[in-house]
Amino acid sequence: MARAYGSSATLLLKRETAYGQASVGDYIRMPFNRCTLGSEQGLIDDPVLGQGRDPLAPLQDVINDEGEIVVPMDPRYLGIWLTGLFGDPAITDNGDGTFDHVFSSGNDTLPSYTVEVGMLQVPAFFQHTGVVVDSIALEFQRSGAAATTINAVAQGETRNNASQGGTPTSLAFTRISQFQGSITRGGNPIGNLTAGSLTYSNNLEKIETIRSDGKIDGADPTVAALTGRIDVRFSDTTLIDLAANGTPVDLTFGYTVGNASVMFAAHEVYLPKPKLAVDGPGGVQASFDFQGARNETAGRMLDVTLINDLDGSDYA
Repeated sequence: MARAYGSSATLLLKRETAYGQASVGDYIRMPFNRCTLGSEQGLIDDPVLGQGRDPLAPLQDVINDEGEIVVPMDPRYLGIWLTGLFGDPAITDNGDGTFDHVFSSGNDTLPSYTVEVGMLQVPAFFQHTGVVVDSIALEFQRSGAAATTINAVAQGETRNNASQGGTPTSLAFTRISQFQGSITRGGNPIGNLTAGSLTYSNNLEKIETIRSDGKIDGADPTVAALTGRIDVRFSDTTLIDLAANGTPVDLTFGYTVGNASVMFAAHEVYLPKPKLAVDGPGGVQASFDFQGARNETAGRMLDVTLINDLDGSDYA
């Protein structure tokens, strides 16, 4: 009897022409580290009395289809997830074989996708329709493989015995290491930085209407949120003074590999005043859990600039 293994699992994706309508044609085969996107349907205890002490059969509850997808940081595939998170980018041909893809926060409408998670050995192929990207989370550290966590909400799931992804296509894949990352303030590296994180969320609101199939009608973006953390060894009071005075700063989180790069530029970030604790003879560290806000000059809270050798047709 065949058993499913993650080493043989596949993740296929294609943009939908209309929310919840399964995409047809050739999907894109996506690299991933972990995927918990799946449909679940709970049970409700039957409240009926008068039938004895043994309970009656439980009732089925509504369907919830959501989860996380952890993907390796890559300058080409990342553009697909960023399109789902922010909407279509503004594209500029640099004339040297590279293109700038600029994504901006605050768009009112987001695209939806059909995502298929395949278990080849069984075989079972779980097709999720109406997939909308809710959030992205990045962790920066000194060493290791760079990855990002995508949180998505889907309308529903269908299990098929064969893949619905046609003949999947692939993009050239480039791995990125953590040492190729950077966090800067005002264009300059932050001194004594030991770690950092960044999370952008669309704060999707699921449209939970009454339907006979138990599915949602959609997932709409509400007020976006930009949060994160920077950890620094305490060597001066610059950041603490900015936090105490309520002075906003601009922070840029990014990775660069060759001619490709991705930069998350937060235009207006507010730092809380941290508590400095001396835990022992080692160095004293300060952690700033920041929040982002709309910058009136830029007209938005966050811009993401992705530079690669794709003209953007793979993201449309």
